[in-house]
Amino acid sequence: MTPLAKRRIANFKANRRGYYALWVFLALFGLSLFAELLANDKPIVLYLNETLYWPVFELVTETELGGELPIEADYTDPFVQALITDDDGWAVYPPIRYSHDTIDLYIESAAPAAPSTQHWLGTDDGAKDTLARLIYGFRLSVSFGLFLTLFSSLIGVTVGALQGYFGGLVDLIGQRIVEIWAGLPILLVLIILASIIEPSVYWLLGILTMFSWMALVGVVRAEFLRARNFDYVRAARSLGVSNGTIIVRHVLPNAMVATLTFMPFILSGAVTTLTALDFLGFGLPAGSPSLGELMAQGKANLHAPWLGLTGFFTLAVMLCLLIFVGEAVRDAFDPRRSMQDLTGS
Repeated sequence: MTPLAKRRIANFKANRRGYYALWVFLALFGLSLFAELLANDKPIVLYLNETLYWPVFELVTETELGGELPIEADYTDPFVQALITDDDGWAVYPPIRYSHDTIDLYIESAAPAAPSTQHWLGTDDGAKDTLARLIYGFRLSVSFGLFLTLFSSLIGVTVGALQGYFGGLVDLIGQRIVEIWAGLPILLVLIILASIIEPSVYWLLGILTMFSWMALVGVVRAEFLRARNFDYVRAARSLGVSNGTIIVRHVLPNAMVATLTFMPFILSGAVTTLTALDFLGFGLPAGSPSLGELMAQGKANLHAPWLGLTGFFTLAVMLCLLIFVGEAVRDAFDPRRSMQDLTGS
């Protein structure tokens, strides 16, 4: 590891707020990746008739448990629970015994139900556990934002690199295309497409990627315009190095310094965009667990404040963590701080 890289890591750690925010965010996202083991209406492990089952990972029919129906067992059904206990079987359930789509048919009050020992954050108007939908929705929103950030950054960096390196007519045509494309009303396009195509996660990811890649074009283009006339680039050209090699090996690493500082903010923007679209009803398919859907539940059920407050505080904490991480990354890649630390001033 070079001294500059070590100094950048040290600068990142020096920003305590951003450093700890990164670990908190990674811990929350890491836990959400195991949502099926945290919130599920199926047992993690089931022992019955001297046989060990793993219902979370495999399909176990009711007939295998001694029932009558050749379909997947409903472990919230008292009849299925009796089949397990009557034959001296046992089961280990997740801490939250509801999945994101589990409807509590045995709820004691009208939905949306207030928080209780059975539903720690209450239920929505469909009698679905709020905490379970929050865990799955957090995972879906962050994963969606990560993929959207990755795909849009790849396209934006590629377009900006080509414009900045070659310049001239390529830059002129590219800038006009970017200006025209950025002027298209994305919300109107989504409304039109939603009435034609059945929405899905992949469809929405593709549409938003088409309109999100312009964020990094200007930054990367400016870096390549500045670096293409540097001495080491001219020396590489004079030695017969191909343009692709110069772009990837020599210019792009320097341009990525400015690009990486934008990544946490692009991720937070991607999550906010998905949340807003879900809130308006133009996002993920109906019934999908997401933070926007939880916020819409809070708006539609003002007499159940736990829904709106849960969605608001979750989104606020997540965005604050990402912003703190972004500030720490910006400090780490700040050339003035790095040069000052290296020179000891």
